[in-house]
Amino acid sequence: MIQVYTGNGKGKTTAALGLALRASGAGLKVYIGQFVKRGCYSEIKALKKLNNIKVEQFGMGCFIRRLPTQKDLLLAKEGLKKIKQLIADRAYDLLILDEINVALKLRLLELSDVLNLIKKTPRKIELILTGRNAHPEIIKIADLVSEIKDKKHYYRKGLKSRKGIEL
Repeated sequence: MIQVYTGNGKGKTTAALGLALRASGAGLKVYIGQFVKRGCYSEIKALKKLNNIKVEQFGMGCFIRRLPTQKDLLLAKEGLKKIKQLIADRAYDLLILDEINVALKLRLLELSDVLNLIKKTPRKIELILTGRNAHPEIIKIADLVSEIKDKKHYYRKGLKSRKGIEL
């Protein structure tokens, strides 16, 4: 099954991590590949305490103050290659491709490569794709799509990211 969490609102990764926690509690093996991101966020610290969840990051960090580099491109491609192998090996029951939609939007990955990966994923494997701006082709082939909309956010009032909530 293919699930997509997209939209401009806060909570796409949080929704996917909630699903990872539920799957872990049910004894399923979970893999989380984070594209674009780099750093030891609070959720990473918590997930490392669970034996049946593995997290890897394939990014250099946010692009708020810079454009993607050749290293960003290389890391994203490495991540996709790793996930293709995990799917082929059927090593996990649930795979989360966190921020893969952003990696596609930034052209760190080719749409055709991601679509091919999705099409080759066995139905028994739950594949979750997160990030803003999900491509229409990905939305079309997904089994479930949730669009998280931004109605109101305290960030606009000048509040910074808070440890344990956003970090």
